[in-house]
Amino acid sequence: MIERNAAPVRGAESFDQGVSAWQEWQEAPWGRLRYAVAQAGLAGHLGASGAGPLRVLDLGGGDGGDAVWLAARGHRVTIADYAPAMLATAARRAASAGVADRVICAETDVAALPGELASGDFDLVLCHGLLPYTTDTSGTLGTALGALRPGGLLSVIAMNRHSEALRSAVRTMDPDVVLRALDARTAHTELFDAELRMHTAEELTSALHGLGCGEVHHYGIRVFCDYIPDDVLKSDPAYYARLERLEIAAAGREPYKHTARLLHLIMRKPGPAAGGGS
Repeated sequence: MIERNAAPVRGAESFDQGVSAWQEWQEAPWGRLRYAVAQAGLAGHLGASGAGPLRVLDLGGGDGGDAVWLAARGHRVTIADYAPAMLATAARRAASAGVADRVICAETDVAALPGELASGDFDLVLCHGLLPYTTDTSGTLGTALGALRPGGLLSVIAMNRHSEALRSAVRTMDPDVVLRALDARTAHTELFDAELRMHTAEELTSALHGLGCGEVHHYGIRVFCDYIPDDVLKSDPAYYARLERLEIAAAGREPYKHTARLLHLIMRKPGPAAGGGS
């Protein structure tokens, strides 16, 4: 079901036009690893909580890659995104998976959530891949925390700035390119023709502490994948299976997580531990 809570937001068109390319990326080895490793990390925290069905808010959740996985596990998920074609794809995806009754698609600007989404009633909030597209990091994290009830879980995925120079070295073998990458704060993506802002786990952890969060758990996503130059080999099923096992095993390990292409932070909002869906 799609609910429209705001007028169309400028910029949504670029995401809608990239739906097909985005789905191709998701099906590529690096895209599959992004979801597999994130799901493994999140499952560890959800399992430890002993929670029953949760109320989940997926900020900038696009075509439902995370939402449908959670809905298939019995949780009730609201996707908040301003790109209508992405949301329509998410609705079809949920229907195909038989979980349409547990997924709501809300067409809204994450920076101006309607009251029913910002009211602090959610058990789990996802902020996966949203920070690279916003200039207001603290404001976005504050919005995510504001939607959580006390004791609720927040999951953040962002591009890791520490990975850029290493990735450039492997991919270009050009010292001049790598030198520029040392101070780069953005990376261009052809997928949506955008400059993506990169962050570090240290910066985001500091911002979350400033917003009142306690312990922040840090994981890396694609610790080794982006430094293996043979992209064709990664598509071999047997090789991919081995690579996925490696990536899941390395996600939380020092020092490897610090140079992963993506950083994954999981923390609880201060307050009583979440017990279950409301």
